Amino acid sequence: MKKSLTCAVAVLLAAVAVSFAGTPDKAAVEAKEKAAWQAYKDKNADAFKMVVDKDIKCVYADGISTMAKELADMKTWDINSIEFSDFTIFSDEKDVIVATYTVKLDATADGKDMSGTYNAGSVWKEENGKWLAIFHTNVKQEK
Repeated sequence: MKKSLTCAVAVLLAAVAVSFAGTPDKAAVEAKEKAAWQAYKDKNADAFKMVVDKDIKCVYADGISTMAKELADMKTWDINSIEFSDFTIFSDEKDVIVATYTVKLDATADGKDMSGTYNAGSVWKEENGKWLAIFHTNVKQEK
């Protein structure tokens, strides 16, 4: 009985270790988040599509956005600088990660000043071995 219990615990621990083997760490998720922002800043649709799922949904103060809208809006934004802080991740699933952070922008959209500090969050999902953003939101902090 003791040997069976020891084997069962060993198998359980091995399964837990394997389940987290493919989950990226905080630095890797932050790098992916920054890559998405950099692609947007550079107006590089191809690079953006490499880290953002084709079916992404975004929620902003002015409405809901899809990939098509993100790509169209990308052309109207001029981002001079992006600064991340307070980056955290959370997951209780092996293939989903929630990231929250603060982002400070120096930017305009359609000529309107959009500079400020925003509270932001994204959901990342692993699909076929690749991590992609499936949801994003950000809202400007009130003064």
